Amino acid sequence: MALAASVMVDISSAVGLARDTERYRADHNLLTNNKILDQLHWSGDHNFYADFGLHSDNVVLKRPPPPANRQPGMPIPNSEKIRVVKSDPKYQFINAQGYVSLFPFLLHIVDPASPQLGHILNDLTAPNLLWTPYGLRSLARNSKLYNKYNTEHDAPYWRGSIWININYLAISALDYYRQIDGPYKKLSGEIYDKLRKNVVDNIVSEYWRTGYIWEHYNDVTGNGEGTHPFTGWSALVVLIMGEKYH
Repeated sequence: MALAASVMVDISSAVGLARDTERYRADHNLLTNNKILDQLHWSGDHNFYADFGLHSDNVVLKRPPPPANRQPGMPIPNSEKIRVVKSDPKYQFINAQGYVSLFPFLLHIVDPASPQLGHILNDLTAPNLLWTPYGLRSLARNSKLYNKYNTEHDAPYWRGSIWININYLAISALDYYRQIDGPYKKLSGEIYDKLRKNVVDNIVSEYWRTGYIWEHYNDVTGNGEGTHPFTGWSALVVLIMGEKYH
């Protein structure tokens, strides 16, 4: 929503709608207010930004039992696995650190002097969370849902795999914070250099190995996965190589 408000500011300004520009700017200021953001989405228990809602992560996929009225000798129907919630949902911050928890950082919303930025930067380089030698994985390795199927046929693409569009935003954010004054300027620069190198090196290596640019990359091996050739958002690697973020 903050990004949408920013885009609407630019569009309304470009077409000369001054009243709309001010309204969208007010929306953007509200949506990027760090005090409100922290009140609503910073989890003190987990030390990252998180969604809040009625939630349970004590869930398994399980094949339902045969119908009770099945006649003896009749074949058992091949039922699909269903989600079984083993603990009642409750209102809480959702303990799933991943790309979704990085968006205030990815969109440069977090104040450069905010201690929350320090937590985010330190977590970025933790191998048990999002850091890999190939880029940032989409869901922390210590999450209960890491690499778990959502349904029997819904592979966990966004529950571990490395996606170049989000890594581009992360590298862009690090570039932003390494150039702006604040207590985390130096650390941002150090992580920028490492993450940029990891992403570029792996994509180039996989291109030479397979002949393709891939939709996403395995967080354990770095191998390309999904659709190929994929010159969609994975082509952002060219901008990363050229350090073009604006």
